[in-house]
Amino acid sequence: MTCPICKKLERDYEAMLSEYNEACSSAGYLVSRRLAAQKNVDMERARYELEEHRSRCVSASIVSAYLPQQDVPGGSTQVAA
Repeated sequence: MTCPICKKLERDYEAMLSEYNEACSSAGYLVSRRLAAQKNVDMERARYELEEHRSRCVSASIVSAYLPQQDVPGGSTQVAA
């Protein structure tokens, strides 16, 4: 059983993470760290929303009961600003 909200939040988080990584690796990062900082805030907000939903989601709790513990993709990865 999969939850459509979980899937949407995962896609949102992965998109924000990708944008953040792109902002940090761009040549403009040296000039404007503010953009990378805003992307970091957006990415963390998306991760938080995903974790919050998973903590209350019946589908996620059923799946996690039968699978080994998994982290949110890229959740522990931080790039220093």
